[in-house]
Parts: sequence; C-alpha cells; structure tokens
Amino acid sequence: MVKRRAASSRIGLISDTHNLLRPEALAWLAGCDAIIHAGDICNQAVLDALAPIAPLTVVRGNNDTGDWAASIPLHATLDVQQVKIFVVHDIADVRPNLRDEGVRVVVTGHSHKPLIVERDGVLFVNPGSAGPRRFKLPVSAGMLTIEGANVEAMLRTLTA
Repeated sequence: MVKRRAASSRIGLISDTHNLLRPEALAWLAGCDAIIHAGDICNQAVLDALAPIAPLTVVRGNNDTGDWAASIPLHATLDVQQVKIFVVHDIADVRPNLRDEGVRVVVTGHSHKPLIVERDGVLFVNPGSAGPRRFKLPVSAGMLTIEGANVEAMLRTLTA
C-alpha cells in the first residue's frame, strides 16, 4: 500500500492595509487557498479586491469603523487541516491559555512589525503592514503553509 502525502494548504496573511492594497500584496496572495486579514482594513474596497483570490477570514481593527465594518468580528477561529488558527487585530486582546483550546497559531496585526515567534507551543505571527509605510518598518505580508498538523510561517517584504 502506498501512503499519500496530504496536500499542503497555503494561507496568505495580510494586515494593516489602511485603504491601500498594493499590487505586490495581490501578487503575493495569488494562488493561496485562503486569506487572513488581521484588521485595519479601513474600507470595503480592500475586502472586495481580496475576495476573488481566495476565501477570506477577516477581523476588525481599531481603525475599522462605520457601517461597512459593523459585521466584521473582533476575533475569529478557523481550522485548516489539523491546525487551529486564532485571529485578532491586537495581540493585547489574545486570551490566555489558547493552547488549552487547541490553538496552534495566533495571527495578529496592529503593531505593523512583522514577527514570527513560538511561545509555549503556540506560533504567533504578525505579517506586519501591507499598507502605507509607517516609520522605517517594512511593508510586508506573510504566509502559513500547513500540511496535516505541521505548520510553517514565513514573512515577505513587499517593497524595498
């Protein structure tokens, strides 16, 4: 009997677009199986441009106000293969003990600082800001590659 390897899932990560969806971000997300936007979208047009690429999971950021954003949740949880992902805009709003709930990955935004760090068996990923440059921080996005229960995260600088 031949064992088949599970197909991997590519989850694009984007945050803090602040009304600006760069062509470099769209190119980075092309071909993803799903996209997570970790907030500070700032208008519906950004979501409308992302929706044809892949299914979206979106959370509301502190700058997402008005009628268009009222139905966007403050946090979301999704399961991809055997990996549970928790999404929230600000890391300060992450509940304690997510590991006890089976969460393997936490995706946040808000700080505009790209980050990948593992704490107590939970992978924390902030894709940084894909929108307007802030201070000297890079313009960036991220990607999760999930195969079964295994997950890898990477970050990509979108503009120099």
